[in-house]
Amino acid sequence: MALTLCFLLLLGLCGTTVSEGLPSPTKSPDVLEFELPAMNYETKDSDDAGPIDGLFQMVRVFLHVVQPNPFPEDTLRKILQEKFDISADYEKPESVILILKIISYEIGIIICAVLGLLFIILMPLVGFCFGLCRCCNKCGGEMHQRQKKNGTCLRKYFAVSLLVICILISIGIVYGFVANHHLKTRMERTRNLTDSNFKDLRTLLHGTPAQIDYILGQYTTTKERAFSDLDNIKSLLGSGIHEQLKPKVVPVLEDIKAMAEAIKETKEALLNMNSTLDQLKKSTAQLNTSLSKVKGDLEQSLNDPVCTVPPAAATCNDIRTSLSQLDYNNNLGQLPSLDEHIDRVNNILRTNLSSQVQKGYKSFNDIPEMVQNQTTDLISGIKSTLNSIGSNIGNISKQIPIQDKLSNFMDYINSTETYIHRSLPTLEEYDSYRWLGGLVACCLLTLIVIFFYLGLLCGTFGYDQNATPTRRGCISNTGGVFLMVGVGVSFLFCWILMAIVVVTFVVGGNVEKLVCEPYQNRKLFQVLDTPYLLNENWKFYLSGMVFNKPDINLTFEQVYRDCKENKGIYATLKLENSYNISEHLNIQDYTGNIINDFENMQVNIDNVVLLDEAGRKHLLDFNSSGIDKIDYDAYLAAVNKTPGELNLSLFADNLEAKANDLPQGNLKQSLKSTAETIRTIYHDQVIPLEQSMNTAYKTIQELKHNSSGVPARVTNILSSLDSAQDFLIKHVSSVIVQEMKKYGNTIIGYFEHYLQWVKISITEHMAACKPVATALDSAVDVFLCSYITDPVNLFWFGIGKATIFLLPAIIFAVKLAKYYRRMDSEDVYDDVETIPAKNF
Repeated sequence: MALTLCFLLLLGLCGTTVSEGLPSPTKSPDVLEFELPAMNYETKDSDDAGPIDGLFQMVRVFLHVVQPNPFPEDTLRKILQEKFDISADYEKPESVILILKIISYEIGIIICAVLGLLFIILMPLVGFCFGLCRCCNKCGGEMHQRQKKNGTCLRKYFAVSLLVICILISIGIVYGFVANHHLKTRMERTRNLTDSNFKDLRTLLHGTPAQIDYILGQYTTTKERAFSDLDNIKSLLGSGIHEQLKPKVVPVLEDIKAMAEAIKETKEALLNMNSTLDQLKKSTAQLNTSLSKVKGDLEQSLNDPVCTVPPAAATCNDIRTSLSQLDYNNNLGQLPSLDEHIDRVNNILRTNLSSQVQKGYKSFNDIPEMVQNQTTDLISGIKSTLNSIGSNIGNISKQIPIQDKLSNFMDYINSTETYIHRSLPTLEEYDSYRWLGGLVACCLLTLIVIFFYLGLLCGTFGYDQNATPTRRGCISNTGGVFLMVGVGVSFLFCWILMAIVVVTFVVGGNVEKLVCEPYQNRKLFQVLDTPYLLNENWKFYLSGMVFNKPDINLTFEQVYRDCKENKGIYATLKLENSYNISEHLNIQDYTGNIINDFENMQVNIDNVVLLDEAGRKHLLDFNSSGIDKIDYDAYLAAVNKTPGELNLSLFADNLEAKANDLPQGNLKQSLKSTAETIRTIYHDQVIPLEQSMNTAYKTIQELKHNSSGVPARVTNILSSLDSAQDFLIKHVSSVIVQEMKKYGNTIIGYFEHYLQWVKISITEHMAACKPVATALDSAVDVFLCSYITDPVNLFWFGIGKATIFLLPAIIFAVKLAKYYRRMDSEDVYDDVETIPAKNF
């Protein structure tokens, strides 16, 4: 029933297009990410038998030994073609050959079944004859035991043999108990297994509409992303164009801006230089005046009469000779004024070049705003096109035959579940009867083996080697009686047990070999997929059911494999033969209009002016201002002649030293006073003047350096300006086309990505049919094979093993009972001649 139910579920799903969702992440960098809602299923497609699985494997090995033939695919195909009626015309050679093939395949099972039937038939007859024979004091029924020299060895041999056989029987009984209990516990799980499978199927059916809604809802997400980019065309497309033009335009504007700053700095430098030179002239004149006065004072002091008297005369002459060191000549006063050049620069600065540069920046930075203003109407048209695409995708989802079939399949599932739940109590009731019957069978074997164990126990421990057969103890006699009772019970019930073993063996063995094994290795599906097998007019049965087109290669094996891998029902059932979504989701059909709109987009930015004529004239005037033609070398030579050459500090020290060589008097005091004056002049005038000249020298050098490159810089700036302006006029259209294409590809990429994801989701992920494959596995692999067949096979294996070993157990028990039971007569030996004589 479960097998039929599961195949009906699979075929019902094939006849109706059902969908299931597997998480299908689809990621695209910098675009959008979509993921179908996940569905959680609780049913496992296999059963873990636990440690008992080793016993099941042992039974499978035994079945392989009994039935080593491969799965009879051809024979089964022929039987299916004959509609299981192979006896309709058994005289035909084909029918005879088919029957012979069946017999050849089943020969191992048939032989075992025949042997079991012989056991069932012969054991009652043998038991009946054995009982009559015993009643006639034959077959060991005579209560007389002949003494033998090897009697002790025989007794031990029979006891050990019976004990080993009883242990083997006990193992078989344990197998029977375990299998009987395992089958009962697994049958108790059937209701939970059924509910779990139907719950997963409902999860599949209920989750599919949510997946469809999610797919449709993601178009809104995609559209909103596109609308956001369209609304931000200023920052996306406009800024893109702006960024592409920056390397060509911004350096030119930066150079012009730097030149404007350079003009201002040049003016400041000229003013500073002019002021410094005026200050230097004044300082130099003051220094000359001070030095001339000092020189005059020294000359007057040297006219003292002391200078005429040796040795002071020599000292005075030395001083008089060194007075030339106080002479300082500087030609700063001869340098031309810079007022003319300063006036020219001031005239140039009346035109604000920096403001002209800012106008150029503004004109260039207004490109994004210009793009936005010129594309307003086009953006509105593209938005209308995108809205229409959403309506078309919604219509496609309605055309795919999914939701229309869900209600029918849901009704089918509900009716099937109701039928199963209504049948389960009956199944559970029958299983309780089966469990009770299996328990009785195991208990009967247990009773028999207990009699044997008791017989061995009492006989072994109650046996007295010194006692004669007629004088054996009660315990030993009881052991013999237990053994004979075990033999009697064995004859009464072993044929019934063997009948149970034969029936369960034939059924369970064939189910294992003809259903479970070929189901696991998929050979059963290969048989069902045989062309024209299930319907003589259909090459492929499934495609005939689904599409009414039996020539489409759609097989049970492929459908099961795809469902097992959790593929979508669209790809599993090859629904493109009914509704080709690739044709209805052709990306070019949806994005073609948008591409045309972007190709027809017109953006004009020819009115960008980087620098007007006034700014250009400003640069040319600065170039012709003559700043570079100033005789900077003359200024440098003048300021380079520092008063440090006077070395007044050393002169004052020498003067004071020479004054010390003079005798005391006015001359000596006058010279020392003059030396101090010279030091004061040095510290107060010479040192500051030197510092000012050094600063002026550096300023003039820097101004010389900056002004020397003015013509070349201006020429380069004007050349770059002309090149950039020419580029904006002639080549900006190619930049606009390039950026517009990039911008359009971004917008279109959203929808290409979305439509591709929709296509992949519908064809590969949505309506993934794993719960159907799991339901089929639950019915066949779990319920039929794991829950029923495996424990049933273990049951007949254990019970059959125990029943078979009853045969030698009966023989050894009968033999051994002679050594334990109290005899009515015994053999007597003469102590001298040891000749046996019969005593009545």
